[in-house]
Amino acid sequence: MKKSLVYSVLALVLVIVSAPFVLAAGPEAAAGAATGGVDYTKAIVIGCALLGAGFAIGIGAVGAGLGLGQATSGASNAVGRNPEAQGKVMLTMMVGMAMTESVAIYALVISLVMLFANPLVKLVGLG
Repeated sequence: MKKSLVYSVLALVLVIVSAPFVLAAGPEAAAGAATGGVDYTKAIVIGCALLGAGFAIGIGAVGAGLGLGQATSGASNAVGRNPEAQGKVMLTMMVGMAMTESVAIYALVISLVMLFANPLVKLVGLG
């Protein structure tokens, strides 16, 4: 586990360090951009929106999954210790699970807003 973590961090650092050299523009591209050449602002905004939407839904889904697992575990333990209280425990668990699942729905809404109704996209003149 430690070895793969070290390799992953090393690969990430290598990509981050080498990216400016790989993506550096030559003098002819810089001169072209100064005279009305290619503008990458729109692509950067769209790329950041895609990354942000992916992180939003990913973290929201992981959080909801962890919350649902904790709720199920706690309810199973409670019913195992006191079987007579199963009805109350299940009702409380279902309400808690619905609240936890709403976090994933909120993350989905945020990611859809970032993808389809992003105000920054309109600001740079793309949409």
